[in-house]
Amino acid sequence: MIRLGEAMMILELHRQGLSVTAIARRTGRDPKTVRKYIERGVEAPAYGPRKIGRPCKIAPYMEFLRERIMTFPDLTASRLTREIREMGYSGAYTAVKRYLAAIRPDHDPKPYEVRFETRAGVQGQVDFARFVVEFTDDPGMARIVWLFSMVLGYSRFLFARFVLHQDLQTLLRCHMQAFEAMDGVPIEILYDRMKTAVTGEDDQGHIVYNSSLLALAKHYRFQPRACRPYRAKTKGKVERPFRYIREDFFLGRSFRNMEDLNAQLIVWLDTVANVRVHGTTQRVVTEAFAEEQGELQRLPEHRFNAVLKLERRVTHDGFVSVGGNFYSVPDRARRIVEIEQLPDLIRIIDRGIVVAEHSVLEGRRQYRIDRRHRTGRPQPRTPDRPTMTIGRIGDHVPLRSLAIYEAIGAGLATERRP
Repeated sequence: MIRLGEAMMILELHRQGLSVTAIARRTGRDPKTVRKYIERGVEAPAYGPRKIGRPCKIAPYMEFLRERIMTFPDLTASRLTREIREMGYSGAYTAVKRYLAAIRPDHDPKPYEVRFETRAGVQGQVDFARFVVEFTDDPGMARIVWLFSMVLGYSRFLFARFVLHQDLQTLLRCHMQAFEAMDGVPIEILYDRMKTAVTGEDDQGHIVYNSSLLALAKHYRFQPRACRPYRAKTKGKVERPFRYIREDFFLGRSFRNMEDLNAQLIVWLDTVANVRVHGTTQRVVTEAFAEEQGELQRLPEHRFNAVLKLERRVTHDGFVSVGGNFYSVPDRARRIVEIEQLPDLIRIIDRGIVVAEHSVLEGRRQYRIDRRHRTGRPQPRTPDRPTMTIGRIGDHVPLRSLAIYEAIGAGLATERRP
């Protein structure tokens, strides 16, 4: 119920030049209510008896909504509307939003932010966000995963992938995947001062970027730009989607493993996030992206293939360790080999010759074995001899007949007889 004092405050805020939307946000009132009292002036509000209308369509779903919002207080109204529509709800989204506003735990008011809009094709924003997940394939084990996100400033088109690391190789690989998904590159990309992007400042206060990021930027012809210290909100277009993804996608779901997590994320991006009417632009994201895509820079003819070079010692069992994971080398390789670490590839070089190539492993303490490296003699590369990945849990080993092991056991027993 609006009292006379609140009506006076609405009029005063309007006199100061605030928009109806800004006044509604500050007072917690619906914009229609604010507009009504602006038009009415200083008259005291008058109320008549409440009219009895049609049965409330949301009533059968109130208990479900209450349970969901008590379990996951940050679930969005749009997410819950989709859920009850699958249960048969045929009412309006605004009815769900009003009901959730009444039962949702109160939050402290947030300070206002200034929006900076950019022209089509000009800017993308990049960041990582931390999530904690328990995969159903590994119950009882909470894991930290990171969400990489790139958002185009004009259309708000969102690319996102969950990864296990924030290292430089992952950052470069995610950029490449984002550019290929968007089929283009913005003129500039905005970062906060993540260590993989910004290494510090020189003695004149100029920002020093990671040399590998600069090589990526040169190849794809974009300008990296770091936001000012302690001003991460400069990247509001990518900060807000993190909360949106957490509340509308991540909460209240289960995931078997990392692959399933990203598979569900991609479906959600394609069917929900990038086809919605964006709350700020009031445009369908995919329609705005179709307009912006023509303004993006074209992809270069070749993928980025700059490398991080290092030396590694081959272990006694024929592996090199890169990024906490292990990759096989041929039996006859020297003890010290050179490693070329590409965004999505590990290349092993012995005496100037590439002796092994492996796709990058996610995670830690996992093994990637090329079966050709364990034959004792060189073998030609053939597509029907795939590599084998062994992880810490559920390692994959060749299946052999039990007769083989019986024969081995019989042979050992014979050797031991006097």
